[in-house]
Amino acid sequence: MSTDAFAAYDVLDKVTGENIGSAPVSSVSNIDRAVTELTRTQPEWYATPATERASILRRAGAILERDTKRFADMLVREGGATRSKAEGEIGASIIEFYQAAELATTPLGEVIPSGQRGRTNIVERRPVGVVGLITAWNAPLHIALRVLAPAIALGNTVALKPAPETPFSGGTMIGEILSEAGLPAGVVEVLTGGPAGPALVAHPEVDMIHFTGSEETGRRINIAAAPSLKRIALELGGNNATLVLADADVELAARCGAEASFGHQGQVCIATGRHIVLAAVADEYTRRLSAHAAALTVGDPNTADVDLGPLVSTQQVDRAQDMINRSVELGAQIVEGGTANGTLMRPTVVRDVRPGMPIHDEEVFAPVAPITVVESVEEALNIINGTRFGLSASVFGRDLDHAWSVADRIRTGMVHVNDVSAMHESHVPFGGRAASGLGDDLGGRANIDLLTERRWTSLQRSLL
Repeated sequence: MSTDAFAAYDVLDKVTGENIGSAPVSSVSNIDRAVTELTRTQPEWYATPATERASILRRAGAILERDTKRFADMLVREGGATRSKAEGEIGASIIEFYQAAELATTPLGEVIPSGQRGRTNIVERRPVGVVGLITAWNAPLHIALRVLAPAIALGNTVALKPAPETPFSGGTMIGEILSEAGLPAGVVEVLTGGPAGPALVAHPEVDMIHFTGSEETGRRINIAAAPSLKRIALELGGNNATLVLADADVELAARCGAEASFGHQGQVCIATGRHIVLAAVADEYTRRLSAHAAALTVGDPNTADVDLGPLVSTQQVDRAQDMINRSVELGAQIVEGGTANGTLMRPTVVRDVRPGMPIHDEEVFAPVAPITVVESVEEALNIINGTRFGLSASVFGRDLDHAWSVADRIRTGMVHVNDVSAMHESHVPFGGRAASGLGDDLGGRANIDLLTERRWTSLQRSLL
């Protein structure tokens, strides 16, 4: 792992502000040396038998399982996770290692008939090469491993640049696991510090950039990478809708809506950011959702068993409250919550929200549930689809045929009927459309499309 750096920065506990360690700021020379090493190592790593790559990944999964408490402690302090969220993230990350181990021995080619006598056409899937992986702070371990593990399983090498807020659980601690599991030096390089991201995007020997984060940063990366024509995959934000139909099981919808809006303080791209509710059930839904919000505990997850921990910063709290306040000025009403103490914010329910209000039009990334009441399904669909985002959505209704037909008309990369919008399964393709993402989906066999390229090799068996 690359460690020579010209400076270091402090990493802070998200509740107390206490310094929990320092991470190096990787210099341009650090990054260049790391990428050079990854480029040199990649062909030999690809030549390593797939069964050996799979064994390393399985060992890494076992080590992560053994070290669950150590990782959970860091995710709580560094990432602001509750204990249950941290343990859930670790569990999903262990699965990523084992899924990737299976992927390593998945068939990666096909024989295609030829129009020429004596010719054999073989189409292989070969690794992209050097993958620059730039990750986010809200699920730092899992966001890294859902790309890193399949990337190395398929023969790529990886420059991992974790978010500055979470360099340990999202970066250096992953490097420690891989080293203990027997991953050869030079297959994964961890590069901490903010400047590492732009340097990876610009580096001519980085073959692909995979980025998870904000829409604004994703757009900048896409523009910066365009001159080199390198491969780009962007997992960006979402302003996801939950649609509650008139025949919905309202308690189920409210329970799932609360989970999807308030889980990890609303700081996930697949959180429900808009609750679109048919007027016939709007009052009941608002009452039940508010009751779920009121019952949630908020505090320091390092010292108490709480439902919600801190937001990533006081700046993020201020941004969310400003969006709420401006929406209230336009006619919205706070039904529950709306207060904060430092980085700790109460889960908040706001009703009478409509398009044109900040908490409707933009991703809030905080524990806020805006409710918009509509008179018809058509009105609901126009509102849901009237956004530049297209990541995830939910539809609730007892008439499954009707609910399914409504879900079919929602323009998103993922839609769930009678379940939460904030859903992920490691073996199922995950991704969005429009401003929510660019490039291939990740997850399961979709990782083959994401992290390899096709190559056609032909053999002419007879001379013509």
